[in-house]
Amino acid sequence: MNGVHDLGGTQGFGPVVIERNEPVFHSAWEARVHALQTASGHLGRWNIDMSRFARERMSPAAYLAATYYEKWLFGLETLLVERGLITANELASGRAANKTDGAAALRASDVPARFLASRSGRRHVAMPARFKAGDQVVARNINPLGHTRLPRYARGKRGEIARDHGVFVFPDTHALTRDEDPQHCYGVRFAARELWGPATPGRDSVFLDLWEDYLDAA
Repeated sequence: MNGVHDLGGTQGFGPVVIERNEPVFHSAWEARVHALQTASGHLGRWNIDMSRFARERMSPAAYLAATYYEKWLFGLETLLVERGLITANELASGRAANKTDGAAALRASDVPARFLASRSGRRHVAMPARFKAGDQVVARNINPLGHTRLPRYARGKRGEIARDHGVFVFPDTHALTRDEDPQHCYGVRFAARELWGPATPGRDSVFLDLWEDYLDAA
C-alpha cells in the first residue's frame, strides 16, 4: 500500500546512523515482543506478509514516531485481535476474560526447532518464466490498497533483468487472502539515473527483487 512506511528514496529524514557494537535488543521489552511474535506466529493464524501488512496499517504519525519493536508490537496486537485470539477489551485491560481456544502453545523446548525450521518463500513449482536475463522491463505504476513489495521510487521505471531467482510466494496476495500465487521473482537492475535523475553518478545501479506481476516488457 502507499504509506509512510515506504521511505525508500525519500529525503529529509537525515542520515542512517550506524551504532557501534549495537546490541540485539536495546531493552528487555523488545526481546519479549520478539518472543511473543514468534510464539504467536507458531499458531499459524497468519503469515509473514500478513504480519508486515499489519504494521503498515499503523497511523502515519504513530509510525514515524515509533521504534522498530513498537511497530512490531502494534502489528502483533492488531493480528491477535483480528484473528480472534484476544479481544479488544482484553488487550486494553491486560487481563484474559476467557479461556484459550485450544491453540497449542509454543513450549520452551520447541523454540530451537522453530527457529531452525525452513520458512522460505521459495516454491518448487515448474512454471515458465516470462523474462530472462538481459530482458528490458518496466516496473508497473501501481498504487495498491493492500501490501506490496514494489517500492514507489521504482514504479514506472525501466530496468533490466539481471537474474531469475526462481519461483516464490507472491507477497501481495499472500498478505490479504493467503493465496500464495507462486511466480518467478527476478533480480532487476535499475540505473541510478533512471530512478534519481541526471545528477546521480552514471555508474551507479540499484538491484531490486521483483515478482512477475510487478513487471511488463519494455
